[in-house]
Amino acid sequence: MQFIVQLVLVIGVIIFSFVLMRGSANARHMAIRRMMTILFAMTAVVSILYPSLLQAVANAVGIGRGTDLVLYGFIVSFLIFMASTYQRFRAQEVALTKLSRRIAIKEAEKPWLDRKP
Repeated sequence: MQFIVQLVLVIGVIIFSFVLMRGSANARHMAIRRMMTILFAMTAVVSILYPSLLQAVANAVGIGRGTDLVLYGFIVSFLIFMASTYQRFRAQEVALTKLSRRIAIKEAEKPWLDRKP
């Protein structure tokens, strides 16, 4: 039964990793994202297949349980995700505002052009 759970978790990590590696705005961000995704996937697979190793790492850094170490890692990852998502949405908002202004100026009524002599 443990093998089935490990297999399902590893397949889930692989699928999640491929989803994370899909398209992005610029090449630098995409490269960093891919490296972090591969690191996450490798760490997740190792911790799924060898939970005692995760416990040993947790003990080495002074954390009582391996699950606590995973929780702390998840919290840090979530905060990084929130910060990067905020920055991305803020940049999109600025771009949308600029685009809206350009369209409004371009499509504004120009009464001086409608006059007939």
